[in-house]
Amino acid sequence: MRLIVGLGNPGSKYAGTRHNAGFWLVERAADRLGVNLRSERKFQGALGRYRESGADLHLLCPDTYMNHSGRAVAALTRFHRIAPEAVLVAHDEIDLPPGVVRLKRGGGHGGHNGLRDIISALGSREFARLRIGVGHPGNSDQVIPYVLHAPGRDERSAIDAAIDAAATQVPDLAVGHWDSAQQQLHTRG
Repeated sequence: MRLIVGLGNPGSKYAGTRHNAGFWLVERAADRLGVNLRSERKFQGALGRYRESGADLHLLCPDTYMNHSGRAVAALTRFHRIAPEAVLVAHDEIDLPPGVVRLKRGGGHGGHNGLRDIISALGSREFARLRIGVGHPGNSDQVIPYVLHAPGRDERSAIDAAIDAAATQVPDLAVGHWDSAQQQLHTRG
């Protein structure tokens, strides 16, 4: 991995919403790694870099709204010549319950507008995903208001535990230990 992107929406209005789970992951990983995320206008987001033990990893939270996340991702990947296969996108996943996190290589957008925009901007589906379960509202008509609201206390606690587990795997992911990170995350109780 050379880039981990956390998806979310900028601003205090959205900070605590389920749709910002990707931001939460990148912020937690940056904190654990001692990386300072700074606003970088050129890359349309808050950016940090982790270089240690053979890793050279960029961490990015786009300043664009979710539906335009691809702008920031494309700007950074073009500038640093990062292949889509070396990108991991962390995002909220309604098809997983709160507290569950899954790694996945490649694939479609599954209706997620942030992923859809990144696929379009990169011209590739071959980036990896870190899917952070936030649960489903039960009715597909309620998905947008559901992800744009804060989870309840118990749900947030479960999501935070999953994010903590994922953040501990970032150093391994940065040096290419995908299988061990995936095993740790997919078998956690």
